[in-house]
Amino acid sequence: MSNDSAYVPAKVWKWVGENGGVWGSMNRPTAGATHDKELPVGKHPLQLYSMATPNGVKITVMLEELLALGISEAEYDAYLIRIGEGDQFGSGFVDANPNSKIPALVDMSTEQPTKVFESGSILLYLAEKFNAFIPAEPAGRTECLNWLFWQMGSAPYLGGGFGHFYHYAPEKIEYCIDRFAMEVKRQLDVLDKQLANNRYIAGDEYTIADIAIWPWYGALVMNQAYEAAEFLDTDSYQHVNRWANEILARPAVQRGKMVNKSWGELEEQLHERHAASDFETATQDKLEQK
Repeated sequence: MSNDSAYVPAKVWKWVGENGGVWGSMNRPTAGATHDKELPVGKHPLQLYSMATPNGVKITVMLEELLALGISEAEYDAYLIRIGEGDQFGSGFVDANPNSKIPALVDMSTEQPTKVFESGSILLYLAEKFNAFIPAEPAGRTECLNWLFWQMGSAPYLGGGFGHFYHYAPEKIEYCIDRFAMEVKRQLDVLDKQLANNRYIAGDEYTIADIAIWPWYGALVMNQAYEAAEFLDTDSYQHVNRWANEILARPAVQRGKMVNKSWGELEEQLHERHAASDFETATQDKLEQK
């Protein structure tokens, strides 16, 4: 990557290996497994293989919200996939998700295990399976799905675009940062205008649209993503901030944020989750005291 204005792309692009940056070693232009490694399988109906990035948090929040409703069939085992170490390229994970991206879910309760990947698809699968967090009537359901798919299409500009060039890239490139900052602020304005007249993203009901959008844009305005809140003046989006803080106060969200987290305060890290009691007994601070 270069700032050199004389740069001319080659006729045929060739990969030269790592391109630097925090996540440079995990990117490559080919698909498929790089090594044999089977995935562990726990005792619960749902098996989650993930990491507490925004896309991963969507699913652990959803599962904890389902359990908070008393839906015992939503019990799950969550296993940490360390993407910085290439776990997503193991043969077992690639079998669950050929795209080698977290999260991946395997539903063992079906006649043949059902493999679900892409966070939006997993949210929709769980919402339909348990008839929860998605409106039943057609207009409300459509509005919910509008915003779910808005998030799936918009977040790459925030994460892979703005987040990469502002926070992770080995060089600060003004054009790239300006381009993606402009788009992210437009997205925040879209959300702010929607939330000016609605308690939640899709109306008066908390849905998978909120669960999908909050880990990205909620974290951004609360300065928990890319340390960019001041740069993007996120305090000015008052309705997004009101919504973000209301979601954060939900106990299931607090729990979901901890699952498969491997950085930050040790008491906030629950690398694997196999039972509700793990939040009290198996966080990293507790394990390191043993």
